[in-house]
Amino acid sequence: MKREWSCNPAHLSAAVITLVVSFAPLTAAGVDADAAESLARRESCLKCHGIDKNKDGPAYKEVAAKYKGKPDAEEHLIEHVKSGKSVQMRSGEWEDHRIIKTRDEAAIRNLVQWILSLE
Repeated sequence: MKREWSCNPAHLSAAVITLVVSFAPLTAAGVDADAAESLARRESCLKCHGIDKNKDGPAYKEVAAKYKGKPDAEEHLIEHVKSGKSVQMRSGEWEDHRIIKTRDEAAIRNLVQWILSLE
């Protein structure tokens, strides 16, 4: 039996909505934003960094903009939060960056991916 395809607007709209909803979580590369923000709070990252406002350190949205399109951004930032490398504060002083305490590599990667996904 040959089946005819029709372009019924109701069916088309339902299909488009289904596709958009199905792929929505993939737009941020599978990032668990709630877990990332929770980790940032637990690790006191948000003491020095705001999500969209600068504090002693740059806002995470500013970090995301700085590294946008750079192929090594994720690995660079993972190393940054794990190493304690010195950073220059907005006041001009140099300070060792606080080292993230968790050793959960997946959680650290999720945190960095979340930061990079911010716009």
